[in-house]
Amino acid sequence: MSSPTITRPVFEQHHSGLGVDCSQPRISWQFEADEGTAPGWTQTGYEVEVTFCSSSNDAHTYSITSDQSVLVPWPARPLQSRESATIRIRASGHSVTSDAITRDIDFSPWSPAATVEAALLEPSDLTADFITSSQDFEPRGPLRPIRFRKTFSLPAVCSQHFRHARLYITALGVYEAYINGERVGDEYMAPGWTTYKHRIAYRVHDVSELLRPSEENVLAIQAAEGWYAGRLGFRGGQRFRYGDKIGILAQLEVTGSESERWTLTTDHTWQCGPSPLVTSEIYDGEVFDSREEDDQWNTCGRSPSRSDKLNIPVTVLPKPAAKLFSPDMAPVRVTEVKPCIDVFQSASGKIILDFGQNLVGVLRVKSLAPGTGAEVCFTHAEVMEHGELGIRPLKLAKCRDIVIGSGHELGPWSPKFTFHGFRYVQLDGWPDAGPPDAANFEALVLHTDMTRRGFFECSNGSVNQLHRNVVWSMRGNFLSLPTDCPQRDERLGWTGDAQVFAPTASFLYDSTPILNNWLEDVAAEQFEEGQNGVPPVVVPFALGPNFARNMPQAIWDDVTVLMPHDLYRYSGDQAVLERQFRSMQAWLDEGVARAPDGLWDPNVWQFADWLDPSAPPEDPANGRTDPSLVANAYLVHTTRVFARVCRLLNKSELAEKHEADADRLLQLFQTRYITPEGHLMSSTQTALSLAISFDLFPSSLSMRKTASAALDRLVRTARFTIATGFAGTPVIAGALTAAGMPQLAYRMLLETQCPSWLYPITMGATTVWERWNSMMPDGTINPGHMTSFNHYALGAVADWLHSSVGGISPAEAGWKVIRVRPIPGGNIASAKVRFHGPYGLVACEWEWKDGSAFSMKVTVPPNSTAVVTLPCDVKPSFLRTAHEGKGRLVNGVDQENCQTVGSGVHVFTCDFVAGEWPPKPWTPPFLPPPPATIAE
Repeated sequence: MSSPTITRPVFEQHHSGLGVDCSQPRISWQFEADEGTAPGWTQTGYEVEVTFCSSSNDAHTYSITSDQSVLVPWPARPLQSRESATIRIRASGHSVTSDAITRDIDFSPWSPAATVEAALLEPSDLTADFITSSQDFEPRGPLRPIRFRKTFSLPAVCSQHFRHARLYITALGVYEAYINGERVGDEYMAPGWTTYKHRIAYRVHDVSELLRPSEENVLAIQAAEGWYAGRLGFRGGQRFRYGDKIGILAQLEVTGSESERWTLTTDHTWQCGPSPLVTSEIYDGEVFDSREEDDQWNTCGRSPSRSDKLNIPVTVLPKPAAKLFSPDMAPVRVTEVKPCIDVFQSASGKIILDFGQNLVGVLRVKSLAPGTGAEVCFTHAEVMEHGELGIRPLKLAKCRDIVIGSGHELGPWSPKFTFHGFRYVQLDGWPDAGPPDAANFEALVLHTDMTRRGFFECSNGSVNQLHRNVVWSMRGNFLSLPTDCPQRDERLGWTGDAQVFAPTASFLYDSTPILNNWLEDVAAEQFEEGQNGVPPVVVPFALGPNFARNMPQAIWDDVTVLMPHDLYRYSGDQAVLERQFRSMQAWLDEGVARAPDGLWDPNVWQFADWLDPSAPPEDPANGRTDPSLVANAYLVHTTRVFARVCRLLNKSELAEKHEADADRLLQLFQTRYITPEGHLMSSTQTALSLAISFDLFPSSLSMRKTASAALDRLVRTARFTIATGFAGTPVIAGALTAAGMPQLAYRMLLETQCPSWLYPITMGATTVWERWNSMMPDGTINPGHMTSFNHYALGAVADWLHSSVGGISPAEAGWKVIRVRPIPGGNIASAKVRFHGPYGLVACEWEWKDGSAFSMKVTVPPNSTAVVTLPCDVKPSFLRTAHEGKGRLVNGVDQENCQTVGSGVHVFTCDFVAGEWPPKPWTPPFLPPPPATIAE
C-alpha cells in the first residue's frame, strides 16, 4: 500500500499565487487517494523543496516532522518584493489498519510544482501616479468613461530577451487594460469594491506574452466610475461618495535576462480622451455610441484621422491616504455562458428574451446593426408580471443598456462596466424586421471566481431545485463582496445577510478569501471616528442620510465575531481570528448598546427577525418575535463564541472574563424570558429556535421538554409553513432536529404552501427570494417597497441540508476531524453530499429503503479522521439530561455510540425508523384536516 498523491500546493488563501501580499506565505496541500492508498493514512512528516526563481535557481529541501498540511509555515528565507519561488511537497506517513496495526509508509511522490510570487510589499515599490483627464467631460455625473494611452519601446537591455513582465494596476473606479490591442487578463469590474478611504486593491498580471521586444508597444486603459464615483444607495442614491474623478494607476515592469528591471508608470506624460461609452453606471447600465468608436485606440496602428481623439493631457491626482494592497481573492470573471432559450412577445407586443435562469451578469449580442443614430435598448428584469417585464422591483435603477448605431454591423457586443440581475431582457428598437434569433444572444454570468467545493443532491427533485437556487443566489451576490441583492438600486454589503449565510457560503464555495477581504473593510469602517466600535450595517457604507453609520444592531453587527469564527471552522485559518480580534472585542466591549444590567437596551430599535412573513409589506421589522429577545439571544451566543476565540488565541484572562459575562447574561436572559416551567416569553418559532440552537434554556429536562413541545405545537399549528425571518430561518430546522423532531423539520422543508422554502419552486423560481411571497400566487409581485427575487439569506437552510440531511460538517476547525451524522426523514429516500475540503474529498452517500433499512458510504480523505454516528444512535442533543454531559464536537452536538474511522471508504448499515410521517397539523377538532401539500 502506498501514500496518497499530493495536489499542487497553494499559498495563503490566494487564488493563484501571483501577487501574494506577504513575504512568508503559508503553504497548503490536499491529498488524493486511489485504490492503492493505504487506509487510515496519517501524515507524520513532509519535505518542502523551495527553488527561488533567480538566475541561480538553487533548490533547497526542508524536512519537517508534523501532521499538519494546511497553512503550514514558510520554511525558507522571506521573499522580497516581486520575488518568486517554486515549491514542491512530498509527505511521509503511517497507516492504521482496522485491527489497529500501524505501518509506516514511504514518502509520497513529489507534488506538481507551484510558483508563488510576492506582490509589491513596500509602499515605496509602487512609484506610479494616479492620473485622470485634465478635461471634465461630465463633471456633474454620471462621469463619462475615459480612455488612457501610452506608447513605448523597450530599452536595449530588454528588447532582445527578457525574463518576464508584470503589470500592477488599479483604478479609482473600474478598468480594462490592453497591451498592443490584446486585453490584459479576463477580469470584469476590476479591481472590485473596497472601502476606498482605507483600502484600494491593485491587481498583478503576467503580461510577458503581450509585449513586442523590438517594436513599438502601447499600453491602453479604459476606466469608468464604478462604485468609486457612481450613484450608490436608496432613494436616488448619492454620487461621488469617495471622489469625483475617474483615476487609474499602472506600473509595467519588465525584467531582463540579467535581472535588470525597466519600469513604465502612469504619470503626466500619458494622454487620454472620452470613451464611446457615453455613460456606464452600476444601477442604470451603459450607453455605447458606436459612432464614436475607434477600433484601433488600443493599438500602435491607429488611423491618423482619429489620432486627435486621445490627445487630451492628463492630470496627476493627489496620492490617496488609503493602503494599496494585492488581494488574495479571485477577480470577477465570466464563470458561465447561458444561451437564450426563448424569444417571445409580451402582452403589449414587446420583444422579450428568456435565459431560463435568474442570474447576474451582462448580455452578449453576437451581431447587431442599428442604423446611424438609431438606438437599441436592452432592459433587464428578474421576472414577468402579468405578461409584461416586471420592472417595479428595480425601483430607481434603470438596468438598461443602449447601443447607438453607426450604420455598421457590431458584434459581438456586451457592456463593459456594469452588471444586471436578470432572467428576462426586453428589446426596444431592434433593427431587424421580425423576431430576433435566440441564437444571437447569450448571458455572461459574472461573479467573483470562487472555487466550488460543496455539492448536495437527494431523491426529492424540489429540494434539489431549492439547493440549486441557493447556489445561484450566492453566485449572483458574491460579486466583489457579499451583497444583499444584485438588481435594484441597492446591491450593498449588508452585514446581517452575510452573517447568517456564512456557514452555507463556506460549504458551497471557497469563500474565505472574499469574506476575509470584506471583513477587513468591516473593521476599517468600524474604527472610523464616531463609530464607537459599531460597524455600519452596510459595508462599505453607502446608505442615505436617514441611516446612521453607528446604529448598533444585533445579528447584523454580530458579524464581527460570528463570521470570523465560521471562517475559522471551515478553513482552520487561525490568522483570521487574530486579524479580526480587535474588531470582535470592540463590538462586544464598546459597540453593544447595553442597559445597566448588560443586556441590550430595549429602547434601541432592532431589525430583529427581519421579514417575518407576518410583518406588513411596508414594515418588515414588525414581526411576531420580541426584538429585545432576539437581540439578547444573539448577545449571549456571540459572547460565548468570543470567549472560545479568546481561548483559541491563548488570551486566558479575556476568555475567563467573557465566559463569566456569558454565564451572567444567560442567567439574566433566563430570568427575563423563561418561566420556571420552561415557557418562553414571546413564544414563536423564531424565539424558541434561537433559544434551543443557542442552548439558552436551563438544564432541567422538564423545562426543555416544555420548550420542545411548544415548538412542536407552533409548527403544527402553522400547518408546517414558515413563521420566521432573518433571525429564525437559519436555525429552525436545526432546532427541531436538536429537540428530537427532525420529521417536523423535514415536513417544513417539503411544504409547498406559502410561506415555505418550496413555494417559490412551485412558482418557477430559479433563485432564492427576499420575501417568502416576493411573487403572489396570482403572479403579482409583492407590493412591498423592497422585493428582490435574488436574495440568499433565506437560503441559509442549506447549512442544515449539508450537515443533517447530507450528514457532514467540521468536527474540528479545518475539517481535520469530520462529523458524519446524517438524519434521514420525510420522503427523502437517498442523499449525496461531498465537500472538497482542506484535506481533500469528504463524501457521504446514503440510502434509506422502506423507511427502515439504512446504508451509508463515507469517504474520508488522507490525514484526517471522521467521527460517525448512525441514525439509530442519534439522541436529540437538546433533550440530553445533565448527567449525560456535553458532547465534544462543535455546535453543541452530542455523540452517542459514535465510532472514529481513518481515511478511506467506509460502509455502514443499520435499521432506522424515523417516526410519524407525514406529521399531522394541529387543527380544531371540529374541522376536517387540511390536505397535505408536500413536495414529492
